[in-house]
Amino acid sequence: MTKIIYSLYIDIPEDELDYQPPFYGKEEPKTLETKRQLRTYYSWLKEVQQKYADSIGVEYKLFEYDDNYIKYKKWFNEKYPVITAYNIVNFYKIHLMYELAKEYDEILYLDFDVVPVTWINFFDNWNISKNGITIMANRNSIDTSLHKIVISERNIDNLKNLSNRSPTAKYWNCKAMLIESDRSGSNDVYNTGIVGVSSEQLKKLDYWGDFDSVINMMTELKNDEHGMWPHHIRHMFGWDNETIWGYKMLINNVSRQDLTEQWHHVLDKWNYIPPDTCMVHVINKDFGYVKDWYEKNNI
Repeated sequence: MTKIIYSLYIDIPEDELDYQPPFYGKEEPKTLETKRQLRTYYSWLKEVQQKYADSIGVEYKLFEYDDNYIKYKKWFNEKYPVITAYNIVNFYKIHLMYELAKEYDEILYLDFDVVPVTWINFFDNWNISKNGITIMANRNSIDTSLHKIVISERNIDNLKNLSNRSPTAKYWNCKAMLIESDRSGSNDVYNTGIVGVSSEQLKKLDYWGDFDSVINMMTELKNDEHGMWPHHIRHMFGWDNETIWGYKMLINNVSRQDLTEQWHHVLDKWNYIPPDTCMVHVINKDFGYVKDWYEKNNI
């Protein structure tokens, strides 16, 4: 069975960055800090991902800002001009997933800010082909109670400052899409920073199937001033890969297994890495802290 690990590093030009609130306790917009930190630690991040792939005997590929990406971005800009450069990058990583699935049976995708801190074989630990797409659901990071987010002017003001990249925004965006598609039941928001998937599961997910209609539905939901969603909720709606991923998982009844905290440890507001951690997703981009921990623990 053929396997591969891949990642993606796209250094988005500064004039194409959309504003996002600073990381917790910081002042610089997170898009600018992310750009700067990824560039600073580029060589080390590539090295540790390659080192992990080598340790488990699996091929590794890093895709970058090359002619293929330029062509893809040009096509996306022309077809869906409302979508930001950041979101195009995240759609591109799924495009690459499907391209790789033409050649490989099992695929592990790692965001470039994911640091493997283990030699345990991901593919041996998670039987992807048998048990389903391996991914983390952000259940603990979202407010799923509608009355809580519409109950007061204070909450409305807080929501107006909430990033459309937040798990809460993506949860309600996906919920609106499911209702629009006459689907009931609970939905999840997935973090696609670490994804284990088989070529067969990608076919079932059918991510790109009827994509025009999906984007049109998202646009209509965001702009519908007379629908069921008030403005302060609609302003969180957008066009992102994770909202669509959650929608497709439910619509197409795709099986999954939830990544544990051990395999998708998120570093966000506080810097702490438990000793049994296998992979660290450095959301706050404090790669200096993670590199020091990595070296002190002789990884």
